[in-house]
Amino acid sequence: MKRLSIAIALFGGMWLAVIVPAEAAPCLIVTLTGTQSGPSVFNGLAGAGTLVRYGDDSNDCAAMKLQFDAGRGTNMRLSQINVTPVQLNVVFFTHMHGDHTEGFADIMMLRWYSKGPKIDIVCSSDATSVLGVTNSCRKFVMHIADAFLQSGEIAQRRSEDNTLVAGGPVDLTNVITFDPKAEPEVVWSSGDVKVSAIRSTHTAGHASYRVDTPAGSVVIGGDAGNDVLKPPRASSTSDQVEKLAKGVDIIVHSAFHPVLGPDMGSGFPPLAYYRQSLASDLGAMAKRVGAKHLMLTHLGPSLGAAIHNRWKVPGGPLTEADYRKEVEAGGFNGNIIVGTDLASLRLPAKK
Repeated sequence: MKRLSIAIALFGGMWLAVIVPAEAAPCLIVTLTGTQSGPSVFNGLAGAGTLVRYGDDSNDCAAMKLQFDAGRGTNMRLSQINVTPVQLNVVFFTHMHGDHTEGFADIMMLRWYSKGPKIDIVCSSDATSVLGVTNSCRKFVMHIADAFLQSGEIAQRRSEDNTLVAGGPVDLTNVITFDPKAEPEVVWSSGDVKVSAIRSTHTAGHASYRVDTPAGSVVIGGDAGNDVLKPPRASSTSDQVEKLAKGVDIIVHSAFHPVLGPDMGSGFPPLAYYRQSLASDLGAMAKRVGAKHLMLTHLGPSLGAAIHNRWKVPGGPLTEADYRKEVEAGGFNGNIIVGTDLASLRLPAKK
């Protein structure tokens, strides 16, 4: 319910107290819908994803729901916080790696079956890597239901209910692509919510996002790393993400621990290691931009994991304290959340 305020009015020579509705305070909730790093699975963690909810106290910050990436298990995590695919307003992709995308088909099939409306899908334009491989978000979305069409699933469902959209989930998508640049650009907006994007290095076409609302702001870094893919370099973090994050309230970012470094004996591929941001450098970046909160996600290695994908973690499994120590070594003294699935942060904090 909206809060009430008392206004004093003069009527017929008498002062009257009049109760009028006050505007409900805007609020923002950021939830990690999945924190698994890489193509492997561990301990039931869902694939990478972040849900940003915006609204006010009257609707529990849930007037608008923005999903960033959708790794495996995203639907299951959303269901645990009573969010259905039909309720999502938009889906953004940072890049096309499977640990960020494999849950999207599940989301769209259930949205189609539940007869939801069209949804915006926002991502980079086709981008070609140095090896000549094209990463295409548009093609990924346009072909998301091919297996279900070929298996007969969509036709079978329509034979039982011909009011379901004939083309399946693809007919419910409105793909919005953009060419990521080295400067922030607005790529989507609705009401009080504005989303900007910037180019960042990880794979061809990788983008990082910033959400601005009256309740606060959040940057979704994805798997961004520095443009320089090996030492010597000043930092492992992205200069572009740092530009995007100036004055932001919350940074959500993938984070690697130096235990997987080439000199530590894990055998983890140097290229994969160097295209990620280290927790200590994220702490330093968060301090430089004045962020109040840093949410680490997509942890490499996962908390408690003796094996990261297929590489042994030197010294054994890491704890939350290990990551926190790295962030603090970077000089950040704000609020640190070492991400687990469904970890959430609300702005402003609930009284």
